[in-house]
Amino acid sequence: MQFKKIIPFVVFGSLLFYCKNTEISIIQPKIIPIPSTETVSNGQFVLNNSTGISYDNGFKVSARFLKSFIEDGSSISLQENNRISFIKDSTINNLEGYKLIISPNKIEIKANSDQGAFYAVQSLRQLLPPEFENGSYAKNEVSLPCVSIEDEPRFKYRGMHLDVGRHMFPVDFIKKYIDAIAMLKMNTFHWHLTEDQGWRIEIKKYPKLQEVAAYRNETLIGHYSDQPQHYDSKRYGGYYTQEEIKDVVAYAQQKFVTIIPEIEMPGHSQAAIAAYPELGCTGNQVEVAKTWGVFDEIYCTKDETFEFLQNVLDEVMELFPSTFIHIGGDEAPKTNWKTCKVCQKRIKDEGLIDEHQLQSYFISRIEKYLNSKGRQIIGWDEILEGGLAPNATVMSWRGTQGAIEAAKQHHNVVMTPGSHCYFDYYQSESDDEPLAIGGFLPLEKVYSFNPIPDELTQEESKYILGAQANVWTEYMPDSKQVEYMVFPRIFAMSELDWSKPENKNYENFIRRVENFLPRLKALDINFANHLYEIEGNLISENHQLSYILKTLTNDKIIRYTLDGSEPNLASNVYTNPIPIIQSSTIKARVFDEEKPLGKTFEQKINYHKAVGKQITLNVQPSEAYSGSGPNGLINGISGSNKRYGDKEWLGFSGEDLEITIDLGQETEIHSIKTRFHNGKGQWIYAPKSISFHLDNDISYNQQLTDSDDLILNVDLNIDSKTRYIKINVPNYGIIP
Repeated sequence: MQFKKIIPFVVFGSLLFYCKNTEISIIQPKIIPIPSTETVSNGQFVLNNSTGISYDNGFKVSARFLKSFIEDGSSISLQENNRISFIKDSTINNLEGYKLIISPNKIEIKANSDQGAFYAVQSLRQLLPPEFENGSYAKNEVSLPCVSIEDEPRFKYRGMHLDVGRHMFPVDFIKKYIDAIAMLKMNTFHWHLTEDQGWRIEIKKYPKLQEVAAYRNETLIGHYSDQPQHYDSKRYGGYYTQEEIKDVVAYAQQKFVTIIPEIEMPGHSQAAIAAYPELGCTGNQVEVAKTWGVFDEIYCTKDETFEFLQNVLDEVMELFPSTFIHIGGDEAPKTNWKTCKVCQKRIKDEGLIDEHQLQSYFISRIEKYLNSKGRQIIGWDEILEGGLAPNATVMSWRGTQGAIEAAKQHHNVVMTPGSHCYFDYYQSESDDEPLAIGGFLPLEKVYSFNPIPDELTQEESKYILGAQANVWTEYMPDSKQVEYMVFPRIFAMSELDWSKPENKNYENFIRRVENFLPRLKALDINFANHLYEIEGNLISENHQLSYILKTLTNDKIIRYTLDGSEPNLASNVYTNPIPIIQSSTIKARVFDEEKPLGKTFEQKINYHKAVGKQITLNVQPSEAYSGSGPNGLINGISGSNKRYGDKEWLGFSGEDLEITIDLGQETEIHSIKTRFHNGKGQWIYAPKSISFHLDNDISYNQQLTDSDDLILNVDLNIDSKTRYIKINVPNYGIIP
């Protein structure tokens, strides 16, 4: 089903003003992404069968889109008059900018390009009822608020990514995804077409890519970290024909969406090497990967490999007119290169220092070829290794350091750090969320992201082209699951890419998202609704512990219980922090006046002797895993077994950790318990040992087993009195 009608953003709120005997209703539009300026005035424009539309050929895409949307969504048939007019305005400097002026008698759409007018139409579209989305609007007229909007994007690159290598999705869904991108005024679709687990693009010169590389023998069941691993014993795969790709590219062009294809190299290439073993270093036959992760099988640096890749890229460039071609460059282990005679000879012949510079040589050679064809490369931030290719654009995913380094070298950058832009992470702390890779990226964290790092000067910040969200599909077997992981986080991504920072307000944003939910239902989108979930925090003030509850929507009621029972309309209404004086199980739920909304929140609090006491760390947690800070280690709340990125887990990298807990006075203790996340599939490793130090030089050491268990528990039984507890956790070292 096509997404021809996606509308983010509107459903109206109203402000009522009373003047003697007259009531005037001013309707405030709720548009996502929020426009640069919008001024609401009295009055309404009535759209009905007497309304017409006028435009010249310079606006035929945007005007025809609007005409089709209105007529397909309702019984209204537009006439040939200028009540809705598209007007060329050369004073609008940004070609993606627009002016939308709705007055009682007419609607004017002003732009300097068809693309700018198209974005005006997306805003206008959001002022129509949700029923227009599925053709169910039954009335023969509709009133629109009188408003004047002037708008333009903050960044020129506004992107969404989709991995079809791990799981493949139908062409109709790819078009639906493009419609979502366009509706939200985003302009780039990054199509991740090749992977270790499957090659998804037809290359006529190399038929084994379709016959062999496009299919794997079976697929992992459950999570990568599960031990032992299980598989489904079902052959899986497929690919997009060149005719299908041409169709999708043409479709995207009609929505002003540029498709950037990604052909991974030198890593993530096991599927291609399974089809053509001579492309690898060993020449050994391998299978298309059936599990997730990073593999040693990467392209060899022999001339035959470059000939293969150039021929592949020739066919790719015939299909995709984009300036950028994404060549991956990430997660390329150098294991085989280190023992490969061809690669070692290449290092020597080219005067390179090591395998990292060999990667730079590989990327630079591909870049020169693409540049000779009038194209430019874009790659993940590992392409910085060994020196950045001369004209490369960097997609910064491992935090922001790669972006800072590239921008300071005057290379263009697209921001997509995993901490804020990976939509394969969990988005809720609810235990019944569908399986995901791990991590924790709620809507608010996406919305808080500023694509321009603080470390850049104003001049250097000009090299930040914009931001992109990535959708990796190891744990998304079908399109409905993709939708669930994308919506509503895509709304936040669109707003941080388009809107002025000073216009952003999270509470206002949440109201606009909430009002849009009926529209998502009309569009048959399987969205994740966490707006009515509850967030809890344990606080300590004046040596008193209490628990705070809050929800995203501020006009709802929270009811709670402390006895383990389910909250109902008769349960306590939350108004003030809940005192905590013993171990407790808090259950809470959001209600309106008549019924519960959302799911039940549950939090178990283990009231132990260190809760609320003073804790210090000798090093700061990793930025990506900073949780709720040091107090999260002693607040009596356990981190999730799934979401290593939630607020109760702290992660550390590269340095030994020392934790000091001050109990305030000498205290009798009988045990110390803690635990470590051991998600090796996400490069998170529990330490090899831990030691505890009490007053009077009493020490305890404990070795941790090298286990594949996701959670490793430490339980030390002691009988002692102490005021201070010091815990030393040595850094794991270099991970495998």
